[in-house]
Amino acid sequence: MTVRLLATFALSALSLAAAAQDLTWRKDIAPLIKEQCGACHGASAPSYEDWNLDRKNFEAKKIGPRMDNYTDFMRHVVWPATGSMARRLDDGKNADGKAGNMYAFLGGDDATRAKNLATLKAWLGGDAAWNLNRWEVRGNVPAITKDQLDKVKAKY
Repeated sequence: MTVRLLATFALSALSLAAAAQDLTWRKDIAPLIKEQCGACHGASAPSYEDWNLDRKNFEAKKIGPRMDNYTDFMRHVVWPATGSMARRLDDGKNADGKAGNMYAFLGGDDATRAKNLATLKAWLGGDAAWNLNRWEVRGNVPAITKDQLDKVKAKY
């Protein structure tokens, strides 16, 4: 019985790992982002640079920087807004226990938010690639390292 249980657990873990490797921007992540984030971060949203030039105005209008395509989305993972995706969408388990300010938008209920966050994390490369660090040290948030960046997978 114990051997069968261990075998089942091992196969389940392998299946989850294989499923994570099959996640792509086009098939899995773009539709999720469009559904959950598109109203504020869609095709009509300003570029990251334009948004930063008039940030207070855009924030007052509840408009964020564009993230509806792979390139714009990844700018919030690797550079120039390194780690901002993880800081904004984190469920609070990786920071100070407080969820990021955009976590609530990952779904209408806790189960959907948890599922969508797990999908994003798996696509990026798992917990090892889910990094809240910035490009450069700011306050108590450290700079990201090359080793941490190398863990990001994010298949197109």
